[in-house]
Amino acid sequence: MADSIKDAPFKTVQVEALVVMKIVKHCSNSFPTTATGSIVGMDKDGVLEITNTFPFPTVDVANVDSGHQNDASALAAAAPRAKANIVYQNEMIRHLKEVNVDANNVGWYTSATMGNFVNPSFVENQYHYQRENDRTVALVHDVSRSSQGALSLRAFKLTQNFITAFKEGKFTTESLQKSKLTFKDILVEYPVRIHNSHLLTSYLHQLPSAPTDEELPMPTSLSDLQRDPVKMPLYPSTDILELSIDPFLEKTCDLLLDSIESHYTELNNHQYYQRQLAREQTKITAWQTKRKAENAARVAAKQQPLPEDEWQRIFKLPQEPSRFEGMLNAKQVEQYSKQIDGFTANVSAKMFAVRGNLLPE
Repeated sequence: MADSIKDAPFKTVQVEALVVMKIVKHCSNSFPTTATGSIVGMDKDGVLEITNTFPFPTVDVANVDSGHQNDASALAAAAPRAKANIVYQNEMIRHLKEVNVDANNVGWYTSATMGNFVNPSFVENQYHYQRENDRTVALVHDVSRSSQGALSLRAFKLTQNFITAFKEGKFTTESLQKSKLTFKDILVEYPVRIHNSHLLTSYLHQLPSAPTDEELPMPTSLSDLQRDPVKMPLYPSTDILELSIDPFLEKTCDLLLDSIESHYTELNNHQYYQRQLAREQTKITAWQTKRKAENAARVAAKQQPLPEDEWQRIFKLPQEPSRFEGMLNAKQVEQYSKQIDGFTANVSAKMFAVRGNLLPE
């Protein structure tokens, strides 16, 4: 992970505050349907600056004649690589260039729910962008997490090793062992920094504060200030005293269990393939032994030996299932585990604080 960031063309992703507001508004309005859009900016001194964004057009699901007719999220998730949206994106960038705005495409953004974004559609979209330009990222905005008051905006990029394997389309056990590719090598995360323009910063500093209702006693000397410094007002809140388990923690645990079940399903499929392969190889070995004995008898009888490579036509080895889905599922499990680790910090502190009252005497 550290080597991937070290070799990257940029080290940090800087997002303008206006871009953040546009992404949050679009994702919140589209929730629970996946929202996607394009981001533009420029790469400067190792910092990828994102200065503008625009959403992709929404698709009328009722008028779409395809297998995803009733799945708006699937259509929205595939929007960044759709031909119509590629044309729309190029047209929007051309208009931005005409008004002297940064018109370099630097990636795309998508919405997520409870950190659930590592899927084949996300990988295909990011591969579509990085194939044309390596200086592109995917911004992921978690609507569920941000609704609690903490902005969740993360930047990801596919590693070069994974791009090479994805381009070849080989995710077999042998190819993964040769490339030493694991689920940890799929994505690399970059730190995100929110930036305000100088004009906005000046405006924020000029905003007047609310006047106090009561008249404050003025200090008579410097010693008064040193002896009795100004005390900030307290804002009491009873939320921190709530002992109930965070509902987001419960939901994340449920999603983690679902991902673990999917992992066991993939594991059972691979074990079934190994059993099938072992049975076929046993049959091939028995056939080759029998054919060698027949050829030895034919040679002793001065007859023409039979070909020993006919087993390739008679027997058909089972096809090894791709490990691609399993790798993505393992990466998603890692994302859920990190979220649970962050959630349990406050919950565990509360439980330890009140455990004296919970334990039987």
